[in-house]
Amino acid sequence: MIKRILKTSLLLSIFVTASACAQTKKSVEAVKEIPGVEELKLPRVDLKSIKKNKDGAYILFDGSSLTGWRGYNKEHVPSKWGIENGTLKFSKNPNVDNPEGGDLVFAHDFKNFELSFEWKISEKGNSGVFFLAKEIKGQPIYISSPEFQILDNDGHPDAKMGVDGNRKSASLYDMIPAKPQNGKQAGEWNTSKIVVKGNQVQHFQNGVMVVEYSINTPEWTNLLQASKFSESKWPMAFHLLNNVGGATKSGLIGFQDHGDDVWYRNITVKVLK
Repeated sequence: MIKRILKTSLLLSIFVTASACAQTKKSVEAVKEIPGVEELKLPRVDLKSIKKNKDGAYILFDGSSLTGWRGYNKEHVPSKWGIENGTLKFSKNPNVDNPEGGDLVFAHDFKNFELSFEWKISEKGNSGVFFLAKEIKGQPIYISSPEFQILDNDGHPDAKMGVDGNRKSASLYDMIPAKPQNGKQAGEWNTSKIVVKGNQVQHFQNGVMVVEYSINTPEWTNLLQASKFSESKWPMAFHLLNNVGGATKSGLIGFQDHGDDVWYRNITVKVLK
C-alpha cells in the first residue's frame, strides 16, 4: 500500500512539473507570437555591487551616483535625468546641449520586492513608477508594466480623466484608484512604497495602503479589458500586461519621462523571498 501511494505521488509530481514547464513554454511562445514584439537583452547590474542600508534593502539611489541606472531601451542615462541637491531629477528644460529624454530604469530584474521611494512633482506635472517591466524594441515602457501614477492631482487634467479617480497619484494607472487619496500638493514630498510578492501587489502612499490587487489572474484580465490597455484598443499591450513579468515573473523598475519636472529620492529595494 505504501509503495502504491509513493508511486502515485511520484507520478503526480512528474505530471505537475511537466505541466508547469509546458505552461512556461506556452507563455514564452505566446509572447513571441505577438507581431512586432522583440524583447531587448541589454546590460544588467549585479546586486552584489550595490550597497544595502541597515534594514537590508539595496540602495538604488544614494543622492550622489547614478550607478546601475540607464535609459529604457538604452545603454546610457538620458541627459534630462540628473542629480540635483541629492535628488534624482527629470528636468523639462535642463541646462545641457542637445537634451535627451526618455524613461529611466534600474538595470536589474526584480521579482518579489518592496520598492520604497519619495517623490515630488512640479505644478501640473505628471510622471509614473513602473515595475516588472520588459524592454520591448520600439515600444514605451508602459506597454509591459503596471504603473504607479505620479501626479499633481490639483493641476494636471489627467486627475479628472479615467474612472473614479484611477489616474490620480498612487493609483494603478487607468485601472484602480488610490483610496483614500492622500497625495500632497505639487512641490511637497510624498513617501511611497510598492510591494510585489507572487501575484499580489500593494501601493502605499504617505503611510497608508491605498491600492491592492492581483496580477496574472482572471481578475487582472478583467481590469485590463476595462482600461486603455484592452485587447480591442491595444492588443500588444494587452497581451504583454496580461502576462506581467513574462515567463520569469520579474522585470525592471523604472521612472517616467512625461515631459514635466519631477524629483525622486531615498530609492531602495528590499528583496523578498
